Amino acid sequence: MLGQEFAALAGLLGCKVILCRPRDPEAKGLVERANGYLETSFLPGRVFASPDDFNTQLTGWLQIANRRVHRTLEARPAERWEADRAAMMPLPPTAPPRWWQTSVRIGRDHYIRLDTCDYSVHPDAIGRIVRVEADTETVRAHLDGRLVADHARCWARHQTLTDPGHAEAAQVMRHRHHHLAAVDAAAVEVAQPDLPAYDRVFQLIEGGAGQEE
Repeated sequence: MLGQEFAALAGLLGCKVILCRPRDPEAKGLVERANGYLETSFLPGRVFASPDDFNTQLTGWLQIANRRVHRTLEARPAERWEADRAAMMPLPPTAPPRWWQTSVRIGRDHYIRLDTCDYSVHPDAIGRIVRVEADTETVRAHLDGRLVADHARCWARHQTLTDPGHAEAAQVMRHRHHHLAAVDAAAVEVAQPDLPAYDRVFQLIEGGAGQEE
């Protein structure tokens, strides 16, 4: 079954989703052949820093690949673009929602993790639940409608991204906490023991034993 968000995206784009039957090579062959062509002709030996980098390299490679005569089409793909574009529908006026959304409670370190990377959140959100939204370009978090994190998406692995404003706010909060803790400690009254009482108990004053009442 289609996920609710994916079905909503298909409706927004005005496209129909066709589910291929399991173990049906004839239905999926067209897509698989295209994927196989990319895997064997485009991907080997390449490294990608982000989806934008992938698309940039793919665009350059297609400038060459699409000038070759396609065996099935018996034509160059570049010669078919105008007809394909004329048959396409325009994009909807409303942008689709962000691809990945979740809610998470912010811990004391005020970071959220997406994939393998950690992104800082304003420390005001510590202990509270924020709404996280991410796509291929940005990672954002909102607390009660207020933006508390806004980062460029990182596609490297195991990176920590810290907003300087979040770090400064956390430092201020730590200093304030330490100051209040010191004030509270100074305000505590410490009971002073009655030292002569200990002496009387052990009969060490007033002449020794037998002198106490």
